[in-house]
Amino acid sequence: MKVHERIDGRLRTFIEAQPMFFVATAPNGPDGHVNVSPKGMTGTFLVLDELRVAYLDYHGSGAETMAHLRENGRITVMFCSFQGAPNIVRLHGRGRSVPLTDPEFPGLLSLFPAPPDTHGVRSVIDIAVERVSDSCGYSVPLMSYEGDRDVLLRWTERRSDADLADYRRKKNETSIDGLPAFNSAT
Repeated sequence: MKVHERIDGRLRTFIEAQPMFFVATAPNGPDGHVNVSPKGMTGTFLVLDELRVAYLDYHGSGAETMAHLRENGRITVMFCSFQGAPNIVRLHGRGRSVPLTDPEFPGLLSLFPAPPDTHGVRSVIDIAVERVSDSCGYSVPLMSYEGDRDVLLRWTERRSDADLADYRRKKNETSIDGLPAFNSAT
């Protein structure tokens, strides 16, 4: 493993080429569930500068990342090479969830040059990177990338803004451990 001072040209090129990444967060203390979420879709991850990244967080099954970031801000993002030379890159940092109801949301959303869709985005996850590392990834399997799934986009396409707000109230108000994620006003 090698620790880097920043996301340099080589690392940035690697990160931006990956169609999938993983996000890990955890609540404070020894109890509660550690969350690891796979993420993807072309145009949803952005390297903002050498120590700052962001990704689009779409409506979905849970709100663990948002709840954990509200509680303690800790987050790790991991990229794996499934094709070509083996490599794993981890970005450790402090993140925040900027929900679509926040006045800062439109400005952050506008930084993404080609998102697949913005109607289904519930927040932008903004991360101040504190540690950058890469490791070999020798045991990561070789797999072929066939393309992005469009199921989530089709799901949100069938819902109005009011439907999505209702979804957030019903399903995203708290984490599975009862931590606040979205409040009822959002």
